[in-house]
Amino acid sequence: MIDVAPGVRWLRMPLPFALDHINLWLLADRIGGVEGWTAIDTGFGDATTRVLWQTHFAENFDGLPLLRVITTHYHPDHMGNAAWLLERSAAPEKLLWSTQSEFLTAHVVWNQLIQYRMSDNAAFFARHGMPQAATGEHSTRGNKYREGVPELPQSYRRIHGGDTVTIGGQEWRILIGHGHAPEHASFHCPALGVLISGDMLLPKISTNVSVWASDPLGDPVRLFLDSIQSFTPLPEDTLVLPSHGLPFIGIRARVKALADHHRDRLCELEAAAAEQVSAFDVLPVLFRRKLDLQQQFFAMGEAIAHLNHLWLRGSLRREIGADDIIRFSRIAHQE
Repeated sequence: MIDVAPGVRWLRMPLPFALDHINLWLLADRIGGVEGWTAIDTGFGDATTRVLWQTHFAENFDGLPLLRVITTHYHPDHMGNAAWLLERSAAPEKLLWSTQSEFLTAHVVWNQLIQYRMSDNAAFFARHGMPQAATGEHSTRGNKYREGVPELPQSYRRIHGGDTVTIGGQEWRILIGHGHAPEHASFHCPALGVLISGDMLLPKISTNVSVWASDPLGDPVRLFLDSIQSFTPLPEDTLVLPSHGLPFIGIRARVKALADHHRDRLCELEAAAAEQVSAFDVLPVLFRRKLDLQQQFFAMGEAIAHLNHLWLRGSLRREIGADDIIRFSRIAHQE
């Protein structure tokens, strides 16, 4: 546990995949005359993380209770312990503070409804060129979301973009981002000069921006690039607290670097599409390393997202072949 600003504590928890950690934030709070802590994000819902939380309860809460749980978005490393923490909180009503889209999406994915099943995404990837052997591996993986989110809160307190939440006497303004998740919430406190950015602004890597079976013609790349521009009016000396990596200062430089990164990947994809290509064909263009099964899943979603973006802006043609495979090719006037 590290104090990074007055009343703001940084916890780091492990993750059981290649991205091996998540940063969580404790904010000193006072609700109804009771002093305690608000947690922003909760970590992966496994035994290892819960043991660490128990240790923090005993050693780093200064004898004060947990009063409130807020999540930036529905992904398992952020939502995984929400219900578990609420049951151990002193809140009179066990309500998760969340945007509506993130709360509802968590329940849709947890219950594997409509086009949110692993088998649906495997069939979707097959239409984008993934070989049957690989799609078979993905379709039989089961409900991976429940592995990281064993249980979910059944009710919530809705938060909205542009609103402010008072935490410990400080005003935190909610900034909504899209592309990585449906309605991702970041939190800016002007008085402290702090932005809890979640996954929208990371210091070294770009967050995953993917298309899934539920929204096959979506353009999350555009949504993400538009969203991160909303951070640029914040003061340049703002301390950014990201979900992964180290806290940093320099919002505008980081936003520019992210925009440049995606522009470069899009240029490479456009060049690769001189002949017809599927999303599976271009994985080596976007990812120049060996991918494990989980990484391949997210890589496919990201490849489809970038190809969709090029198609929707008029740079590529999208065609469905006689084999029912979706392929993209550069439009002649672009050559």
